[in-house]
Amino acid sequence: MPTWMEPPHSVDCGPRLRSVGIGLRSAHIAEVLARRPNIGWFEVHAENYMNHATALSNLVAVREYYPLSLHGVALSIGGIAPLNKDHLGRLKTLVERLDPFLVSEHLAWTAADGVHLNDLLPLPYTEESLDTVSTHVLQTQEVLGRRILIENPARYLRFRHATMGETEFLAELVHRTGCGLLCDVSNIYISACNIGVDPVRYVEALPEGTVGEIHLAGHAVRRVGDRTLLIDDHASRVPPGVWSLFADSVTRLGAPPTLIEWDADLPALDVLLEEARKAQDVLDNAAERWNVDAI
Repeated sequence: MPTWMEPPHSVDCGPRLRSVGIGLRSAHIAEVLARRPNIGWFEVHAENYMNHATALSNLVAVREYYPLSLHGVALSIGGIAPLNKDHLGRLKTLVERLDPFLVSEHLAWTAADGVHLNDLLPLPYTEESLDTVSTHVLQTQEVLGRRILIENPARYLRFRHATMGETEFLAELVHRTGCGLLCDVSNIYISACNIGVDPVRYVEALPEGTVGEIHLAGHAVRRVGDRTLLIDDHASRVPPGVWSLFADSVTRLGAPPTLIEWDADLPALDVLLEEARKAQDVLDNAAERWNVDAI
C-alpha cells in the first residue's frame, strides 16, 4: 500500500512544521534572491511554472535556499470531466523537479467541455460529487506518488440539493483517499459571514491530525442588492476577524505551516514579511500551549 494511502495520525509537513511562508510572486524573486529574507518557506501556483523555462529556472534558484509548497489552481479536482492527463503529467514533472514539501489543490472545478475558466467554482456536497472528487484525488496521488492537501473554498451560496455539510464532505474525502486538508481560515471566515457557517464549529469538525497547512489572506467587502458579501480577493492585509479565528483555530489544529496569501495589488516584500511575523507570533504562542518547538 502506498504510504499516502495509510490513514495518518497527523499529516507529515516536513521540516517546516509550525513555520510561516508567503506566496512568492515573480515581482519579488530578484529581491528574495538578493536579500534572502528570514522566512520559513514560499508557496507558488504550480501552473505559473509548467511551461515557462525562465520562470522555472528562477524558482529553482529560490529552491536552493528555501523549501517550497506547490499550490494548484487548474486541475479541476471537483469537475465531472476526467482529469486532464497532460496537465497532471506537467504537475508530476514539476513536483519531481522541485521536491516541494507540500502539494495542494482546491475543492472546486475550473473546466467543462474543454473550456478552462479563470475561477474556482463550487460543487454540491452530494454522494455523487464525493465519488467524483475521491476518484480524482486518488488518481492525482497515484500519479504524483504522494499525499496532497485539499483546500476548503470560500462560499457565496448553498446548493439546495446538497446532502451533507462541507466538513462532513471533507472528512469522508480524507477517509476514502488518505489525502490531507489545507485549512483556509480566511475562507471559513468568509463563508461564515456570507452563508452563516459557524466558524468555530467548522474548525472543530475537521478530522483531527489531517490539516497540513493553513492559509490567511485579505478580502473585499461588496454590497450586492441588500446584502453585504465578503469576496476572497487576496488583495489586502489579513483583517482582524481572520486573525482572531486563526488564533482560535491553531489551538485546535496544532500550529501547522501557515501561509500569507497576497495575489492582487501586490505590496512591497516587506509588507508580506510583516504579515508573516504576525502569523509566526500566533504559531509560537500555540506551540507553547502544545509543548512543541516552533521554527
